[in-house]
Amino acid sequence: MKIIELLKKETERLTAKNDAAHDFEHIMRVYRNAKKICKNEKANPKLVLCAALLHDIVSFPKSDKRSKTSSKKSSILAEKILKKHNFSKNEIQIICNAILDHSFSKNKTPKTIEGKILQDADRLDAIGAIGIARAFAVGGHANRSFYNALDPFCTKRSPNDKKWTLDHFFRKLLLLEKLMNTKSAKIEAKKRTRVIRNYLNDLKREI
Repeated sequence: MKIIELLKKETERLTAKNDAAHDFEHIMRVYRNAKKICKNEKANPKLVLCAALLHDIVSFPKSDKRSKTSSKKSSILAEKILKKHNFSKNEIQIICNAILDHSFSKNKTPKTIEGKILQDADRLDAIGAIGIARAFAVGGHANRSFYNALDPFCTKRSPNDKKWTLDHFFRKLLLLEKLMNTKSAKIEAKKRTRVIRNYLNDLKREI
């Protein structure tokens, strides 16, 4: 699809200044995740892949007060881009709604299968080996400590990932496996969650 290649180039330009956890490589990993999930779901691949490419074209760092508006602003900019490429009103609505509803902080389950696939594809990139790398990249960008020295694994307190990066594992990453929408994403999420649990066990021995 020629439009996919055009959107890849446009997305690469728009995400050039994004932080390491939300850069063009993140976009492409989500794109590849979405492509794999599409093979097992009755969805429109064109719409899913376009949504994956455009889902983070506006991305504020997690420490920025505007962070929660990233998906909304990405959706608005995506609409302008899609109109420019002559997408139909229905196609634009499906893609933009998928982008709008994909983020974890919105706490929404998308209504369309295209939206569910995008959400799963994005959440898969938050777990596993790459998820660990991204979590510490975000924490480093915000100048957070790795963990709470008195209770690193949140055994006696509520997680506070605004202060300690490891708390993010307990506040979000370990919960994602149960929040996947599609069967293939659930299978992959289980594997990636095992990677995180093994990492936490290794970390426990080291600290």
